[in-house]
Amino acid sequence: MAKDVRLQKFLAESGVASRRKSEEMIAAGEVKVNGSIAKIGDKIDPGKDKVTVRGKLVEGAERFVYIMLHKPRGFITTMSDERDRKCVAGLIEEVPGRVYPVGRLDKDSEGLLLMTNDGAFANAMMHPSHHVPKTYRVTVRPAVTEEQLTSLSIGVMIEGRRTAPARVKVLSQSSGRVVLEMVLFEGRNREIRKMCEALGLEVARLKRIAMGPVKLGMLQPGKWRELTKEEIRALKREALGTGDNRSQKGRGRR
Repeated sequence: MAKDVRLQKFLAESGVASRRKSEEMIAAGEVKVNGSIAKIGDKIDPGKDKVTVRGKLVEGAERFVYIMLHKPRGFITTMSDERDRKCVAGLIEEVPGRVYPVGRLDKDSEGLLLMTNDGAFANAMMHPSHHVPKTYRVTVRPAVTEEQLTSLSIGVMIEGRRTAPARVKVLSQSSGRVVLEMVLFEGRNREIRKMCEALGLEVARLKRIAMGPVKLGMLQPGKWRELTKEEIRALKREALGTGDNRSQKGRGRR
């Protein structure tokens, strides 16, 4: 959640003046917050409040925000929609600052969706040459044969191109229903659904449970949290190819 900061601290960190000088400017009535004259002791939300000094807007020191959202089914991965469909933007209204999705999850899929205002980080995570692994729990019908599992692992021809090798294992199975764990190393549009469709399998449920070393865990649908510093560092190592989890060794069936 966003944290309010003292106005003089915000002004100092934004390079306007020292804290003491900022306090003097506030006392002199030179600072306004959302159009109203500020006073000593005021606190602001840097992500939402508009601060001006002598009529000039103060641009706060840029703060990168990295969050994990548990996207529920039925929401589209956009910040607005002209057809008035439910968007993930409506789930993150309390996020400090404006953030955007890192990649996509289709409307009928759910699970871990990273969002940030750090463009370089988002580009690194999505760049096709970086192959950041994404882990999914996939429920398919009616059953899966050994041949189908092998095809999912080594690659399936979709739209004239074979998918990259993936790691696939069976988590559970019952009559007419199999739960798979699939780890993908590329990010083609609706890739799992198209792979399964090509093999005659129906995807009943698709949930992303991890990106690189960062796991969705017990975060509830529709909720979000900020990533820890350790998670951010781990993802950056993964995207830049320097992390321990970056290797694609051991692809295929497990």
